[in-house]
Amino acid sequence: MKISAIGGPRRVSLRARLTLTYGGLFFAAGLVLLGATYALFTQQVDRAGTKVLARVTQDKDASGDGRTVVERNPAPRESRDGSMSPLDLETQARKQHDELRAAATQSLVTQGSIALLVVGGAAMAFGWLIAGRVLTPLHRVTETARRIAAAPAADRVLHERIALHGPHDEVKELADTFDTMVERLDRSFDGQRRFVANASHELRTPLTLGRALVEVAMHRKTASPDVLRLGEDLLQITSRHERLIGGLLLLARSENEITRRAPVDLADVVGHVAARTAPEAEQAGIGVKTEPCEAMTTGDALLLERVVENLVENGIRHNSGEGGWVRVTSGTRDGRAVLEVANSGPAVPSYEVPGLFEPFRRLDGDRLVTAKGAGLGLSIVQSIVRAHDGHVTARPRPDGGLQVTVTLPAAPA
Repeated sequence: MKISAIGGPRRVSLRARLTLTYGGLFFAAGLVLLGATYALFTQQVDRAGTKVLARVTQDKDASGDGRTVVERNPAPRESRDGSMSPLDLETQARKQHDELRAAATQSLVTQGSIALLVVGGAAMAFGWLIAGRVLTPLHRVTETARRIAAAPAADRVLHERIALHGPHDEVKELADTFDTMVERLDRSFDGQRRFVANASHELRTPLTLGRALVEVAMHRKTASPDVLRLGEDLLQITSRHERLIGGLLLLARSENEITRRAPVDLADVVGHVAARTAPEAEQAGIGVKTEPCEAMTTGDALLLERVVENLVENGIRHNSGEGGWVRVTSGTRDGRAVLEVANSGPAVPSYEVPGLFEPFRRLDGDRLVTAKGAGLGLSIVQSIVRAHDGHVTARPRPDGGLQVTVTLPAAPA
C-alpha cells in the first residue's frame, strides 16, 4: 500500500495490483484443476466398484432334474456351514469400497487445498519480485520527473536524462519519449535565455547613443527652455528603458547556475545597500531601519547585493509616502541565512502576492513610462535566490505593506 503525495486516500500500487492479479488467476486455475481432478477421480472410483443386480444358483427339483434359479436383489443369508454368504461378502466389499472412496476424497481435497495454498503463496511471492523488476524502469522515469519538478528552478535541471538501456519494449519507448520531451524543453529554455541576453545587449547601444545625443542638445548654450524640458523627459524615458534592459539582462544571467561561489555576509551587504539607497529614501521621506546580524552564506556577492537592493528599493517606492518606513534585518535561523525586508504602505491582497514575482507584474497594473519601476524587481530577486538554492516568500502585513523573507543555505563552517 502507498499513500498519495497530496495526502489523499490510500491507493494500491501498480506492483501490488499486478501481484494480486497474478495470484488471483493462479488460485482460480488451481481451483479449476483441483475440481477437475476430483471429478475424474470420483468417476474412476465409481467405475471400479462392484454392483450386485442378481444372483444365479443351481437347484434340484423333486424329480432330481437340475434347474436354474435367478434371484434379483437377494437378501443376505448365511450358508449352511455358518460361513458368510457371497451376498454378505459383496456387501462388506461395498462398504470397504465406500470407506476407501471417502478417505481418498478427503485426502485429495484436504491435501490438494494445502498444496494449492502453498504453491499459490510462492507464486504470489515470485510475482511480487518479477513485477518489481519489470517496473524498475518506470521508477527511474518517476524519479527523474520528480527531481525536475522539485528543483527550485526546473529549467536548470532539464539536462537530466533517463537513458534507459534494455530491450525495445513499451517501457523503453516511454523512457525515450520522456527524454525527447525534456531535451526539447531544455533547448527551448536555453534559446529563450540566449535571446533575452542578446536582445538586451543589442538594445543598449541605440539607447546609449540616444542619451548622448539628448545630453549634447541640452548642454548647448542656445538650448531653449522647451528643449531642456523635452530633453529631461527623454532622459527619464531613456533611463527607464535602460533599467528595463539591465533588468532583463540580469534576469537572464541569474537564471543560470552559480558556478563560482564565495563566502558572503548578508549583514555587510545590508549596511552597504542601506547607505547607497539613503538619498532616495530621504527624498521620498521614508525611514530605512537596519538590524544587520551575521548571516554567512555562499554565492555571487554582486547578485546577492542586487537582491537586497531590489527589495529595499521596492520597499521605498511602494510605500505610503512621507512618514513611511522600511525595516531590513539579517540573521541565522534553523541553520540558514535569513534576510527580511518589511515596509509600510497600502494594503496588499493576499491573492495578488504570488503574481508580484512574475515579470512585468505590478500591483496597480501601471505600465506607463512614469511608472516607479520596470516590474522586474521581485522577478530578479526570485531568480537570483533560486540560483543560490534558496527560497523567497512574501506575505502582506496586517497594517499594510509587505514582508519579504529570503532564506539561503548557510556557509559551511
